[in-house]
Amino acid sequence: MSESVQHPVTNHPALGALPLSRVAIDRGCEQRTEEGWLDTLLMNPATLHLVMIGGRARVVDGTLVLLGLAEVPEGGTKVYLGNDGSAEIVLHAFHDAPEATEGAVGTHATHPSEWLGLRDVAAGIGARDAGLFVEAVAITNWSHSMNFCPGCGGELIVRDSGWVKYCPAEEKSHFPRTDPAVIVAITDAEDRLLLGANAAWGGTRFSTLAGFVEPGESLEGAVVREVAEESGIVVENPRYMGSQPWPFPRSLMLGFTATALSTELKPDGVEIIDLRWFTREELAAEVRSGAITVPLGVSISSALIEQWFGGALPEPESLEN
Repeated sequence: MSESVQHPVTNHPALGALPLSRVAIDRGCEQRTEEGWLDTLLMNPATLHLVMIGGRARVVDGTLVLLGLAEVPEGGTKVYLGNDGSAEIVLHAFHDAPEATEGAVGTHATHPSEWLGLRDVAAGIGARDAGLFVEAVAITNWSHSMNFCPGCGGELIVRDSGWVKYCPAEEKSHFPRTDPAVIVAITDAEDRLLLGANAAWGGTRFSTLAGFVEPGESLEGAVVREVAEESGIVVENPRYMGSQPWPFPRSLMLGFTATALSTELKPDGVEIIDLRWFTREELAAEVRSGAITVPLGVSISSALIEQWFGGALPEPESLEN
């Protein structure tokens, strides 16, 4: 059993330790490539097991429930997650609730409210569990969608303890994919913050602007392009603030600030239906009254807004908009 563990990072970018970026797990990248490593772990009674059903895991008293193998249902996608300093941990992921077996965990055997999604609990669980949960969700999303070779359409063979899928026909390995996206807190010369309402949210939820990085594009180039496309604003001085995995299904959100060279707003009308400049007083009043909502909790957008604001935004006085 590996005795090493990756220690939590202490030097963070400007946004600090974001909830989904906390690290307290040694992923065992060298061990997982060893042939038979996962099978060895499955035979070791000291191994702990995380069961995830439909993207949800069992959380009790703010802690992920890790099981012995006898408590784990048969089947599912198995992936080695790493070592927490005391035990090796293996994921067992299921699309739907597996048929119950004697002694196995099933949705009927535990209170349904204990099965929670990553976004439900990320801010309230410790660094080890946050790291395990986000890793488990990300690798499961990839594994469940990557069943056939994109080149020849043939079936793939699982390798490297669940982290690689290999096409024997093309003799080619396929690795988990992460899509980088930039998300930007834009301010003007008066230090007002620009927020936009996405068409998918209706017209009262406002957030920072974001978009995926295109092939052959730098992060800074993506910031300038996305902001211009969505708002008609030209920005300068993109400054990196921090990043956070967002495995819904496979994004890495890279937070930036940037300065607007103009203030005339032109929403694209397709993705962004409304844009507004806010002073701190205006944003606080709008959120407090319930006139608008902004991202809360574990999103990097929330961290960017609160950093500009200088702290947590006020709670709305009414849940009704």
